Amino acid sequence: MERLPRPSLIERLTALLAPEPDSREDVLAVLQAAGTRNVLDADVLAILEAALNIADIEVADVMVPRAQMDCIDIADCIEDIAAFVVDTGHSRFPVLGEGKDDVLGILLAKDLLRPFAGDAGHGFDLRSMLRPAVFIPESKRLNVLLREFRVSHNHLAIVIDEYGGVAGLVTIEDVLEQIVGDIEDEYDHDEISDNIRLAPSGGYRVKAATALEDFNQAFATSFADEEYETIGGMLMRHFGRLPRRGDVLAIDGLRFQVLHADSRRLHSLLVEVVPPAGAQASDTH
Repeated sequence: MERLPRPSLIERLTALLAPEPDSREDVLAVLQAAGTRNVLDADVLAILEAALNIADIEVADVMVPRAQMDCIDIADCIEDIAAFVVDTGHSRFPVLGEGKDDVLGILLAKDLLRPFAGDAGHGFDLRSMLRPAVFIPESKRLNVLLREFRVSHNHLAIVIDEYGGVAGLVTIEDVLEQIVGDIEDEYDHDEISDNIRLAPSGGYRVKAATALEDFNQAFATSFADEEYETIGGMLMRHFGRLPRRGDVLAIDGLRFQVLHADSRRLHSLLVEVVPPAGAQASDTH
């Protein structure tokens, strides 16, 4: 007996969507029903739900705040710029003139290969290497921004507040991570040396997935938690909620600032050692 071909995902969803839904809430209800009936697996369902929900998320909710932007000064020499690019590991950098409100353009890290492949930076002209910066308002919805990123082929935009000042920046990765979760490339490893790295602005960048045991070893702390095995899990217990980017918490002489978080997970932190109150006071004399 000839076997009939298995219906495709689209065909199965089409059957579920009869009668046609009248709202996004109806679509979500259908998708959840499909998950319950094992038409969709849990990962696919989560991605579809997140893709529908990004229309409710504004750029201000996911952007890298102004204070945490890794920027290059137009007056920096090529050696300093190259070292900064290596330290941060980003692929794109805002280049500033007179402060963070004066964004002159965007430098792509790969463009630094040209002067180094030539005469070791002789005649280096940073201005000539800049790509135009794209400016967007804090209130722009992520579904609109994603469409603009796709059409323009830009991967980074500078976020402007209501007064015209720079509020932060947002990348296409920030948007996509709202849909598919944390995106790691081939250089994102789980070794301690990569999980805990010295930050260019001071302190340490720490992945939230760092094991508590490894964190304790690096910072000479003795954090323990029976429910969680990672530093991110411990912090979520202290916050009592899923923290948002920019949230700050001080515990046992350490200051934790959330660098990257989405609607589902905490991803990275800035950890700084806070001097005792007595030591701070003595420095003022």
